[in-house]
Amino acid sequence: MNNETPEFVIGRHPAVAALKSDQEINKVFIQKGLRTDAIAQIIKLAKERHLVISNVPKTKLDQMVDHQNHQGVALAVAAYHYATIDDLFANAQAHDEEPFLLILDELADPHNLGSIMRTADAAGVHGIIIPKRRAVGLTSVVAKTSAGAIERVPVARVTNLVQTAKELKARGVWLFGTDMQGTDYRRWDAQGAVAVVIGNEGKGISPLLKKTCDEMLTIPMVGQVQSLNASVAASLLIYQGFSSRHPLK
Repeated sequence: MNNETPEFVIGRHPAVAALKSDQEINKVFIQKGLRTDAIAQIIKLAKERHLVISNVPKTKLDQMVDHQNHQGVALAVAAYHYATIDDLFANAQAHDEEPFLLILDELADPHNLGSIMRTADAAGVHGIIIPKRRAVGLTSVVAKTSAGAIERVPVARVTNLVQTAKELKARGVWLFGTDMQGTDYRRWDAQGAVAVVIGNEGKGISPLLKKTCDEMLTIPMVGQVQSLNASVAASLLIYQGFSSRHPLK
């Protein structure tokens, strides 16, 4: 479990997803005078869970969430729970599938992490692994960007990614990294137990982690841009994985 300062879940869709999940919620803040169907649904869900609802002025809500776009609602939540590596394998087993995992190497941008979680949820990824240091964790910005996926995709936070990668390999998982030089990702067959390694936005995958990968994948580009945003690259690879694991009949 993460023992950091409690966070806020902000925005209407993330609030509904959190209220429908088993996440621990301390208090619900609603902007005074706001009357919409979405807000009414949030209030109904909060009352069903017997949560304290506080109506506050917009200025107070703005201040609480550091002027992020809250859409009139914020949930004060207990710090997000992190999964274990065993939880990720158990999630795959519960779906009667071989593990399909992501390893994110020191991703720094919470919007990238949230966006990747959203794609991972859509494509049936069983879990994400992030490092404890020099990387973004599960924050309110990640939660909002993920549009509720944070409640459905387990995230394990580990001390050493290289050691974790070696553990995954010992458990039969094949590791595929991303690099400028490698196999065209369109040829990647992701059937079986696999993990995709996505590097840091600027530095890419660290050299030691790259050495643990079984194969490197590259995304061919013909335009002037020489690299893709981390979440875009991850999305392409995730859906190539999805396509090969669930081929058209």
